[in-house]
Amino acid sequence: MNYPSAIMIDPEIQGGVPCFAGTRVPVKSLFDAIKHGRSIDYFLEQFPSVKRTQVEAVLDDGHERHRSRLLAKPEVPSFVGHDPLGAYQ
Repeated sequence: MNYPSAIMIDPEIQGGVPCFAGTRVPVKSLFDAIKHGRSIDYFLEQFPSVKRTQVEAVLDDGHERHRSRLLAKPEVPSFVGHDPLGAYQ
């Protein structure tokens, strides 16, 4: 999986938990803050080692990944339309 350059994964830092590059701040902490209604400004005040550009890169990447999944053509399971017992004829 490719991560934006704003994210670093290093087994020596936070046990390999994805962190903002150059910090020990887990990326999950950003999503936890947002989940609890905190603003990006609040998050940045709490974690001054994280840069706004890093937060924006992580959010942009998440948005793009989500958008790509929504726009992807859904796969139809092979059993759809299959009526082995003839119940729908």
